[in-house]
Amino acid sequence: MSAAAEFDVVIVGAGISGIAAAHYLQALCPGRTFTILESRQAIGGTWDLFRYPGVRSDSDMFTLGYSFRPWQSDASFAAGPLIREYVTETARAEGIDRHIRFGHRVTGAQWDSQQARWTVSAAIDNGGSAATLTCRFLFFCSGYYDYEHGHEPEFAGRETFAGTIVHPQHWPEGLDYTGKRVVVIGSGATAITLVPEMTAAAAHVTMLQRSPSYIIALPARDAIGAALRRILPRAISYRLVRWKNILLASAFYQYSRRWPQRARALLIRAAQRLLGPQFDVAHLSPRYDPWDQRLCIAPDGDMFQALRSGKASIVTDGIERFTPAGIRLASGEELPADIVVTATGLQLKLIGGAQLAIDGRPADLSKALIYRGLMYSGVPNMAVASGYTNASWTLKCELAARYVCRLLNHMQANDLDICVPTPGPGVEASGEMFLNLTSGYVQRAAGTLPQQGTRKPWRMYQNYLRDLLSLRFSSLRDGSLRFTKRA
Repeated sequence: MSAAAEFDVVIVGAGISGIAAAHYLQALCPGRTFTILESRQAIGGTWDLFRYPGVRSDSDMFTLGYSFRPWQSDASFAAGPLIREYVTETARAEGIDRHIRFGHRVTGAQWDSQQARWTVSAAIDNGGSAATLTCRFLFFCSGYYDYEHGHEPEFAGRETFAGTIVHPQHWPEGLDYTGKRVVVIGSGATAITLVPEMTAAAAHVTMLQRSPSYIIALPARDAIGAALRRILPRAISYRLVRWKNILLASAFYQYSRRWPQRARALLIRAAQRLLGPQFDVAHLSPRYDPWDQRLCIAPDGDMFQALRSGKASIVTDGIERFTPAGIRLASGEELPADIVVTATGLQLKLIGGAQLAIDGRPADLSKALIYRGLMYSGVPNMAVASGYTNASWTLKCELAARYVCRLLNHMQANDLDICVPTPGPGVEASGEMFLNLTSGYVQRAAGTLPQQGTRKPWRMYQNYLRDLLSLRFSSLRDGSLRFTKRA
């Protein structure tokens, strides 16, 4: 690649949000030049990275899928390979794949106010060479997970364990767990996916949790969607099912936040009903309120079926140490294991760990306020796509992509070069991170994340309907965006 390569927009990441960004650039900003820098050698992002048994969506595919490309199945929760294929086919059908530069990991970007350009540096996965590009606008669509390392707590005695220890983020190809005793450490979405999947072949699977999570059983197939597809054109039925799911999910979230004790009782009663009176429901009774952390989805109640079958069990206890034969718990009991899966969570890495500088000064994003959920105070001509904590990732990413296109068109129409989100008088940091979860992976990264402000548009609401109005119809001249021409 030539060092002089210049684009109107550089998109970082070729996952769900990166392909959405490219779609809207082509549709709403025709004639703009863009490229996508993808650190991996394939399209799909998270869905290309994770290869553990049973990996699937934990959002329904009618909202995780794109609004502009209907999901073709009645399956609400799709397997990871099918999602990867869906995103890849979307990119291929629209010619977006021709704009992707694979094996390009963005390491830094420097903003020059005199030129009104970003200079983007990328390491190329071909033996250590590097590339340099310039662009008018930088759009990070790389998610906020660390693709290189998951969270691995220090466990005493780990090196003495005679079996196999794996992390779901780096699942070894061909790992045979047939007839083996498996312990899955963790209680989040990954563990809830792994346990029922592994019970089909393993001798027994134990989910070892320090504290419980809420698990809700939902139908794996959307019967209403299937019925609508029989009588309506596919595009119309898809839109109706999509809105049905958006409204239902939003209603349950609002119910949970307004009446947390009622929601808690509802979820625990439903679990008890599926497991029977003999099951100790304390293993499914978290200390926190619903939606303080994401709910775990069990399609067709597969997790509950695995527990009822006796091939899976839950143990709630602390870990004292690993032993050659398994794990000794804080209670003194020892769990025998041939394989231990450390589903202990992910690590956050904002903008893929890239280092930003503005006019020669390093940018500290932890000191920034987040504007409308996608731009950072004091950082010119840059947006970051991220999804909802209480709904599908794609819903927010599409809104963000459309907003960026609206912003670019406004700047072009008014012969403007620079746009900087700038808090006005009286706007201060509220002390709240932009991710409103108590989950461990969020708390561990607290010191690195941008913050919310004390009033809108510096607040995040985790509300699709509210964001739809804000990002689609709000004035760009709202007093918080400072537009200028380059010198």
